[in-house]
Amino acid sequence: MMNPAAADRFVEAAAAYVHIPFCSAVCPYCDFAVVAGHDHVAASYVDAVCAEIDAANPWRPLDAIYFGGGTPSHVDTALLGRIVEALEARHGMAGGVELSLEANPEDFSVERARKLREIGFNRVSFGAQSFDNSVLASLGRRHRASHIEDSVDAAREAGFKNVSVDLIYGTPGETDQSWEESLHRTMAIAPDHVSCYALTVERGTPLGRAVSSGAEAPDPDIQADRYETAERVLTSAGLARYEVSNWSRPGWECGYNLTVWAQGEYEAYGNGAHGFRDGRRYRNVRRVDTYIDRVEAGASPRAGHDTVTGWEAELDRLFVGLRRTVGVAHGPGTETFLASDEGKALVDAGVMGATDGRLRVTRPLLTDAVHRSLLALDRPIVMVDSDA
Repeated sequence: MMNPAAADRFVEAAAAYVHIPFCSAVCPYCDFAVVAGHDHVAASYVDAVCAEIDAANPWRPLDAIYFGGGTPSHVDTALLGRIVEALEARHGMAGGVELSLEANPEDFSVERARKLREIGFNRVSFGAQSFDNSVLASLGRRHRASHIEDSVDAAREAGFKNVSVDLIYGTPGETDQSWEESLHRTMAIAPDHVSCYALTVERGTPLGRAVSSGAEAPDPDIQADRYETAERVLTSAGLARYEVSNWSRPGWECGYNLTVWAQGEYEAYGNGAHGFRDGRRYRNVRRVDTYIDRVEAGASPRAGHDTVTGWEAELDRLFVGLRRTVGVAHGPGTETFLASDEGKALVDAGVMGATDGRLRVTRPLLTDAVHRSLLALDRPIVMVDSDA
């Protein structure tokens, strides 16, 4: 397990998220703010992102930057480089900054990887999803299993020392054997970090409409079994789980994610991006054209924000922090939780553990149930007084 003090120190980190919405195709399960067939506006979009960065209040040097999407690797590397330069000019970068981007295996080559390294990227996360070609086809993915291995080889050859692989489990048609084989083939390419996510049916997506029309939906019980298989295989291969869905070699945890889960602050740029600064969680407009139009007009791309102070901040600390295996240090929220009937029941059932001055989720598959119990907590009097 990661050292609790080391994990908690990420509350002091400064991070930034940059959203790149462009894809070669939109996967049927995807509910993110992405577009396909809009590559012609990529330069205008990057102009807008750089303008949004330039208009931001100068901050402190960034410890971690994450380019997500969409597919950042789909975009011309020179455009990505412009954003990196804008971030460095506005905020600066700390020594040893973690600079990550998401990539699809089918559009990653040694040449592209070398250009990304020249820009400063030092961590890449591949959307592998599965090593079963039939599962990849049902997920609408454009790559095949062999592309995953080729892309990781390309990243290593170009000098990437930090490589992550994302997998999706529970797709209808996936078998126990194919899922376990995906895990073993993942470990055969020796990634530094692995993320495993259950396939989720989101309303408004092609998958959501198909399931509503009678198509087979993911089975939660099967997904729970697949999660436990992932824990067994990845742990036996030397990775350690440090968050509900994330495993890594010791010392190779994702710094951007650790900042988010420690309730650290992070800027957000681009359409649909979410950030957290100065006690506010904020979000940008989702549509690419609306985002560009607003920034070009000199207006804020913000779609709204929520103030997070007092009791809300304490609940927020528990929500994000309890995703980590190290859990959270005791405070007003943990004391209130442990004194509640639901909290006592979860501890008695072995879902939660309260030892060494920390509260932890010991059965990660029930993290959502823990979050629901947190929402039901009554605000303690001491927090009411402090909010006044």
